[in-house]
Amino acid sequence: MSSISQSYQTNSAVVPWTGQDNTQWYALHTHARHERVVEYRLREQGMETFLPVVQEVHRWSDREKRVEVPLFSCYVFVHCALTDEDRTMVHRVDSVLGFVGVRGAGVPIPDEQIDSIRTVLEQAAPWRSHPFLKIGQRVRVRGGALDGVEGVFLSENGDHSLVISIDAIQRSMAVRIDGYDIEPL
Repeated sequence: MSSISQSYQTNSAVVPWTGQDNTQWYALHTHARHERVVEYRLREQGMETFLPVVQEVHRWSDREKRVEVPLFSCYVFVHCALTDEDRTMVHRVDSVLGFVGVRGAGVPIPDEQIDSIRTVLEQAAPWRSHPFLKIGQRVRVRGGALDGVEGVFLSENGDHSLVISIDAIQRSMAVRIDGYDIEPL
């Protein structure tokens, strides 16, 4: 049996944006532990993808090893116009269960949510997984490495955190923001 210790790190796989105005981010639900394969195959087909990953230390009784794992297991993000051609391309990839949304229709994810996740991971700011929150005051960080990052303000035991949520997949992460200026939205 392994015990897991988590640290912050990012390696996002992104293909440059093609400049299409009608494209949006969508979440794809994948088979467990197939996120990297799905992301790779979509990139091979020329689609823009985002797979946020983090470094974890897995410990066994005889050894420990640092491994990269997806931040949100079973999900890959794709930036597309959601045309019939895009849908067909995505559904032809093995291990894709479908777009996240009612009856697989796909729910657009605001660019700000994807950008906030990228910013936190790129800055290597300490964070932790957090239960998904729908209610609470939305705030924006002003200044510093996390400037412009938006989320829900949370205060627990004197620690101030910003919860960044991806509504479509109901997953969140929390980053400590003690010392940062924040403004309500």
